[in-house]
Amino acid sequence: MSLVLISHNPWLESLARLAIIALLVPVTVIILTWVERKVIGRLQMRLGPMRVGPYGTLQGVADTIKLLTKEDVRPQTADRWVFELAPFVIVVPVFMAVVAIPFTADLFIKNLTLGLFYFVAVSGLSIVGFVMAGWGSDNKYALLGGVRAAAQLISYEIPLVMAILAVAMLSQSLNLAVIVAAQEDTPNIAYQSLAFIIFAIAGLAELYRQPFDIPVAESEVVGGPFVEYSGIRWSMFQLGEFVNLVLISILGSLIFLGGWQWPWSVFDASVPVAAQVAMMAVKTGTFIFFFMWMRASLPRLRIDQMMSFCWQLLLPFAFLQIIINGLVLVYDWPNEILIPLSGAAAAGAVYLTYRAARATGLRYQPGYQTAGSVL
Repeated sequence: MSLVLISHNPWLESLARLAIIALLVPVTVIILTWVERKVIGRLQMRLGPMRVGPYGTLQGVADTIKLLTKEDVRPQTADRWVFELAPFVIVVPVFMAVVAIPFTADLFIKNLTLGLFYFVAVSGLSIVGFVMAGWGSDNKYALLGGVRAAAQLISYEIPLVMAILAVAMLSQSLNLAVIVAAQEDTPNIAYQSLAFIIFAIAGLAELYRQPFDIPVAESEVVGGPFVEYSGIRWSMFQLGEFVNLVLISILGSLIFLGGWQWPWSVFDASVPVAAQVAMMAVKTGTFIFFFMWMRASLPRLRIDQMMSFCWQLLLPFAFLQIIINGLVLVYDWPNEILIPLSGAAAAGAVYLTYRAARATGLRYQPGYQTAGSVL
């Protein structure tokens, strides 16, 4: 009877789905913490966690218990309200973004007509939390890390949004379910290869992971805006980071890899629920593994290299993808022409990145300065 009552009330149904997600999120974060340690350990020829539980499987549970029972310390000179509210300002927008993300055709909290716009708008609010954490801690390292985080997240948010906008232009919709349905025959990664590369790089920067981990670099800013946090408040920052990792991975799977439709829809128009869940798990897991792989493989960029890479390379190429899509839509060209056009632009972006990486390896010569530019 209660299930029927919930199913007939859209508000109660949405709250019930949100409660289920709220219970699954901490469990997912605990599992991903262990998976990341194991993956990075494997890539670096280590064993990773092995002490707690079989093959270290209970290490995440032990860390959670430790963080929940650890003393919550606040610096004496910190701004109390700003310091204590900062973790919530980072975590709450993350849970708000979960509302608009469909996991399968029928598994979602709310199917919003402007779901893609809502996701982008809400996810950008966490930038304020980093600034609050840095300012409220009354610590120079924390403040420097907060300012770096704000500069990086604001900068890389622009090419990320432009890459998402390119997909929305092609699908003529901001509804994520409609975007997935439009990829029934061919995923958007084939038509928008440049936008996919920009999305992957900007997503890596939004997660402040290597090589874009300058806001939390321990060798420079001793952990950045989180340096004065401990216990459950520090765990909230960790929770927000891993949930963001999952959300960006799911979003990339939906708008570029065909979501729960492709490639099953090529053979059968009706995709079973089990196949939808399996395809989303594989595609999302691929994105997550990519982000973990990059964290273990790439060196940290300098702050000038990181900012110039965004403004001088990613942003112009993001505008180029928008222009290419606009020409195709205005002149009603077939979508297949996007494959060579976007592919050629992607190859140009990769070449300029390669040239910039080679240039930073040159020894300094009088009159020759490469710092501050990727070109």
